[in-house]
Amino acid sequence: MHPVLSTALIRIAAREGCEPVELPPLYATIDPEAVTTVLESNAAVTVCFEYCGYRIVAAADALEVTALEETGSAG
Repeated sequence: MHPVLSTALIRIAAREGCEPVELPPLYATIDPEAVTTVLESNAAVTVCFEYCGYRIVAAADALEVTALEETGSAG
């Protein structure tokens, strides 16, 4: 798993007051291996997805984790 994805899980777990292993499996939402391949592709890419009530925007060297209610999204 790409370090950016691991960091996203750590941030979400901290906000939820739990350990990262207590969160639902990330692979139920995205394919972590495919995202890792994209982020390590040397292309200027950004991956955006929703997971566990949060919007995650990830690039090889950047990460934004925002609660969906903070973004005004439902869902």
